[in-house]
Amino acid sequence: MQTSGPDAGEPEPQGRTPDSRRDRRQDRRLALRGVRRQVARGREFAREVLAEWGWDGHDTAEDALLVVSELLSNANLHADGCHELRLAAGKAFRVEVRDGVGDLPRLLPAPRPGVPGGHGLHVVRRLADRWGADAHEHGKVVWAEIDAERMRTGLPRRG
Repeated sequence: MQTSGPDAGEPEPQGRTPDSRRDRRQDRRLALRGVRRQVARGREFAREVLAEWGWDGHDTAEDALLVVSELLSNANLHADGCHELRLAAGKAFRVEVRDGVGDLPRLLPAPRPGVPGGHGLHVVRRLADRWGADAHEHGKVVWAEIDAERMRTGLPRRG
């Protein structure tokens, strides 16, 4: 597991509570290129990170894990696998899935209930506060964000 960021391996500063620690930008990365069972491994990594950041134990955390799973599944189905999973915390919990295919995802018309396939981005759109995709020289990054306030409190998405 690759981790990076201000908290990777650093001792906890004296006099800081876990909640005040989350006010600083945090970043964790997991290399997944060539890894078997990318979705399961990425979900396990995300669960560990959410627990470390104190953002676990409520429905919004489970929603965040589902967003991770859907983005990783889409990379596996449509982009020959994920290269890297990045999780970041600041004003939002941000999930980024980097792959090697430059074609940006499209939200297809609403899938038919009970028919497999075509549901992933609809699930992401419903659970996340924002989502999108950015092309880069070697592929793309598909990302989703859930506001930090929701991650702290477990409150449902508004609207």
